[in-house]
Amino acid sequence: MNAAAPPSPYARIGGEPAVRALANRFYDLIEQDGAYADLRAIHAADLTPIRHSLTRFLCGWLGGPRDWFDRGSCIMSLHRAFPITPALADQWATAMTCAIAGDEALDPQIGDAMAQALGHMARGMINFGLDTGSSAAA
Repeated sequence: MNAAAPPSPYARIGGEPAVRALANRFYDLIEQDGAYADLRAIHAADLTPIRHSLTRFLCGWLGGPRDWFDRGSCIMSLHRAFPITPALADQWATAMTCAIAGDEALDPQIGDAMAQALGHMARGMINFGLDTGSSAAA
């Protein structure tokens, strides 16, 4: 007897409408809250394309349609061109955590897991401003 596979996080949170709402809450925060000014500054003036791209990325990442991934994009490679400091990664992770928390219908266990994993991913993109710990001997 085959047990049915459990529903994906994508299905459990409500599919594309819920993911789109999450991406929009995230970018609304970045546009409207001065705490994210540095993060906003590295984005284009028009956030429409990146709102769509984040929606498509999250859909696939959560187990839904994988069209974002099927085009051969790598999230890490796409961000290499930007100087991502620890502070900038923290801004991204905090904004995403707030956007996730803004969905009162979201299962808190899924939301917490998403926030943790996405925050880890954001901090994995840090490519600038790290202290390597090396110094010249006196």
